[in-house]
Amino acid sequence: MLCLGIESSCDETALALVEDGRLLGSVLASQADVHALFGGVVPELASREHYRCIGPLFDELMRRCRRSGTDITLVSVARGPGLLGSLLVGVAFAKGLALGLGARFLGLNHLHTHLLAVGLEQELTFPCLGLLVSGGHTHIYRMEAPWRCQPLGRTLDDAAGEAFDKVGKLLGLTYPGGRLMDALARAGRADAGLFPRPYLDNDNLDFSFSGLKTAVASYMERRLDGGWPHPLRRVEDAPQALRDCCASFNLAVVDTLCVKVSRALDRQPDLRALIVAGGVAANSLLRERMEELMRRRGGKLLTPSPLLCTDNAAMTAYAGWLLGRAGFQHDLSMETIPRGRAVPDDMVCRAEHPQSGETA
Repeated sequence: MLCLGIESSCDETALALVEDGRLLGSVLASQADVHALFGGVVPELASREHYRCIGPLFDELMRRCRRSGTDITLVSVARGPGLLGSLLVGVAFAKGLALGLGARFLGLNHLHTHLLAVGLEQELTFPCLGLLVSGGHTHIYRMEAPWRCQPLGRTLDDAAGEAFDKVGKLLGLTYPGGRLMDALARAGRADAGLFPRPYLDNDNLDFSFSGLKTAVASYMERRLDGGWPHPLRRVEDAPQALRDCCASFNLAVVDTLCVKVSRALDRQPDLRALIVAGGVAANSLLRERMEELMRRRGGKLLTPSPLLCTDNAAMTAYAGWLLGRAGFQHDLSMETIPRGRAVPDDMVCRAEHPQSGETA
């Protein structure tokens, strides 16, 4: 089965082909330079860029992989959550292709595709715990199968990745700030007592990072004079105080994530594997600490390579292949789901398969 994956949930236009669980090729057009001018993603500009790029990217992917549209068995697309205008461009293109090619069609939960991306590089283990740490979401799941992810904890306000981006903007870093903050943190000395570990004085698995962002803003007013180039693009141009601030903030975020994951594993003692995915999963300290956490528990950590952590179409094509192989699909009336609404489990299994015979 040849599955085309389409990703357009935010500011990356991407397409990929997966056949028999193997990535054949992928193409991507980044809008980072466009939105860097505004310090964040401008939804109207994002949807226009998707519309401009998606057709030529499809042609380029087919050329690179030496395939034609008639070879495609299944068209999978991120249906949400995300920016509505951006999602609609990808979903409309996917529906048009499926209709024109006579291929099956499948809309995917963008969050779940992040968690499944590691299957392109390592063998997936079920059941397992999934930690999604991205720009818009910080969620914990119990994953029974590729098509069955039970939420255990969720973002209440700012997600971890959103906190990185907002703090990066406060510090005058180039957008997006997460990657540079990670590099600055590695060059800094973390003070474990400088910033709070937010929303831990409870017994749940939810997350709230808005207070941590406020703590950094307050610290900047008291202790940092902003005496560095704005916007800051290189670690070498950063004073030691800024590097130490980033290291302390990074540690506070990672400590918080580790506490919640440990709490989840304590409550799900049968789970021996942990998947950490999403853009923040590329963070070096987070990967080290989660590896250490699972090693102490005698379990296994699964994390995608950094290129598969950020938004990409390889994860959409692979997740589509997994679910399509099990017989799941949508009809062309499927609804697109913007951020702020839950993505429904409304896939229908149309084909018998040894791994599935149910409606998701």
